Amino acid sequence: MRRSFVGSLLLALVVSVALGGAVAQETKAPAFDGVAALRHVERLVAIGPRPAGSPAAAKTRRYIVDELKAARVSVKVEPFEADTPHGRLAMANVVAVLPGRRPDVILIGGHYDTKWFRELTFVGANDGGSSTALLIELARRLRERPREYTYWIVWFDGEEARETWTAADSLYGSRRMAAELARTHRLPRAVIVADMIGDRDLGIRREAASTPWLTDAIWASAARLGHGAHFLGGSLGVEDDHVPFLRHGVPATLLIDFDFPPWHTPEDTLDKVSARSLAVVGHVLLDALPAIEDGLTRSGPPRP
Repeated sequence: MRRSFVGSLLLALVVSVALGGAVAQETKAPAFDGVAALRHVERLVAIGPRPAGSPAAAKTRRYIVDELKAARVSVKVEPFEADTPHGRLAMANVVAVLPGRRPDVILIGGHYDTKWFRELTFVGANDGGSSTALLIELARRLRERPREYTYWIVWFDGEEARETWTAADSLYGSRRMAAELARTHRLPRAVIVADMIGDRDLGIRREAASTPWLTDAIWASAARLGHGAHFLGGSLGVEDDHVPFLRHGVPATLLIDFDFPPWHTPEDTLDKVSARSLAVVGHVLLDALPAIEDGLTRSGPPRP
C-alpha cells in the first residue's frame, strides 16, 4: 500500500437510517477467534518471505486453500501472469465463495504477498500475514450464519510493488480482478479491504478516498461494540486493493493501521501482532455486515 495524503477532519461515528443501523443492532455477530487467527499468522511467518511469484507464495496459497477446504468453504484459485520490473511473473488470487439468498456479491479482501527485498529478510507478520489470517477466520465465521448476499473472500496476490510504487507496479491481483469483473459485468456491490490490522497498538483511521457510507457502517459497529478507541476519527489517504474497484464505481472501503513503525522492515515479526487486535477487527466487520447489506438493499439493484 502507499500513503498518499493526511486529512484532519473529524467525522461523525453514526450511520444514517438508510444503512439500517437498527437491523445491525438486532443481529448478533458470531464470535471471531483472534487466537486462531494469530496461529495462522505464526504459520505464515514460519514460511518466511512470501513475495508474489515465489515458491513461498505458492506454499502460502496452498495453506489458505487447505484451511478453507478443512472448514468446508468453497474455494478456487485464479492464476494469471503479470508484467513487473522483474519480468513476467506467475501470480494467483484465491477466492472463497459463500453463496447467499441472492447472487449480489459483497467482496471482503486483503493481500497475502509480502514485499520483495534484495538485502533484508521481510516476513511480513502484520503486512501480509494479518490480512491473510483475518480472512481465513472470517470465512469460517461467515459460513456459520445465514447470508442474504453472496460473499467472496479474496486473497489478492501482488499488492506490493516489486520496486517503487507506481500505477503499473502495484495492486497486480486487485487490478486484474476488477478489470475482469468489469469486462464481464460481474462487479461486486461493495468491497471491504483489510490490510495491516494486527498491530498490537491498533489505531485505524478512515481512508480518505473510501466510500463514506460504507466506512460509517463499520465505524458505527466499532462504537457500539466498545472498540471506538481503535477506530479513529481522522482521515488518511492510502492506495490499496480497494482502489481498482473504486475506479470502476464500486463502493469500497479500506481498514488499515498505517501508523506501524516496523512497516517494510525486518522488525515486522510475530511479536508485533496481537490476537486481540485481530479479534477486534473481525468482530467489528461481522457486526457491520447486516447494516451494509441493508444499505445495499435500500439502494436498489446494481447499475448495469
